[in-house]
Amino acid sequence: MRAVQVSRPGGPFELVERQIPKPGPRQVRVKVQACGLCHSDVLTKEGHWPSGIAYPRVPGHEIAGVIDVVGSDVPRWKPGQRVGIGWLGGYCGHCEWCRRGSFITCVNQQVTGITIDGGYQDFVVVPFEGLALIPDEISPVDAGPLMCAGITTFNSLRNSGARGGDRVAVLGIGGLGHLAVQFAARMGFHTIAIARGQDKEPLARQLGAHYYIDSTTGDPAAALQQLGGAKIIMATATSAPAMAATMGGLSVDGRLVVLGADFTPMPLNTAGLIGNRTGIYGWPSGSSIDSEDTMRFSAMTDVRPMTETFPLERAQEAYDRMMSNKARFRVVITTGN
Repeated sequence: MRAVQVSRPGGPFELVERQIPKPGPRQVRVKVQACGLCHSDVLTKEGHWPSGIAYPRVPGHEIAGVIDVVGSDVPRWKPGQRVGIGWLGGYCGHCEWCRRGSFITCVNQQVTGITIDGGYQDFVVVPFEGLALIPDEISPVDAGPLMCAGITTFNSLRNSGARGGDRVAVLGIGGLGHLAVQFAARMGFHTIAIARGQDKEPLARQLGAHYYIDSTTGDPAAALQQLGGAKIIMATATSAPAMAATMGGLSVDGRLVVLGADFTPMPLNTAGLIGNRTGIYGWPSGSSIDSEDTMRFSAMTDVRPMTETFPLERAQEAYDRMMSNKARFRVVITTGN
């Protein structure tokens, strides 16, 4: 089979031939049809996290395909089923985090594309706990991004505490934001899109936004307050200053939900949090059942990612396109399987 691997931290992508792997106990082999690219793939490409990644390593955690072979001790799953695989490759089930239901932070977590090989290849072997059933209405190219960008925005929003009719603002209309706007609108929220420039307004409204705020023409927090304040701000833009600039636009008990990672400090007037009891929290992703819920909701409400596709052998070009931030909006590699 073909695989695109990284042999060392910071090394180039290499298209190589490998033996088709065999699944062990509690594992399945999936014939990969599509794999979305995510900025988090840089962790494997450059060796940023965690320390001690075993190389060579195949990146990719937005996988869609078909079960090919089922190993021993695997309940429920059968060859021929269409499945997605996200970050959550497998978890121990008995550490403190697992016992609290936070599988994403399991200390023994197998992270797809980082601690185990991911989807930049024709076949992948994964623990069965990481599988999510793909509805018939969702294509492999659409399912891939829903396994990361989709679940992150959908799952954080449905756990945000907002109720139908509340005002939800989405900061940034990119790979995460264009899905967040769709989910917010389909969930029955008064959806407000915030981005830089008037040129993004037509797309924001096409995606379902009821209001649009151009952050380059004034204070986005003041604009939010003119609309009544936002119960939730989904911060998908990877800019700490841009996030901080919206905080004053929260309503009473409002929350800024951080989804876009920025490693620079956020300038924040902490006194401003007190009067309206506002706060900030982050949200990572979710479990395989959360991925299934994301795809079922997407199928039911016609939420789809906007994608650009590349064949597996052009993985380097696809990666460069994704890292340039010029893609509209998710890059997906396909295998032809």
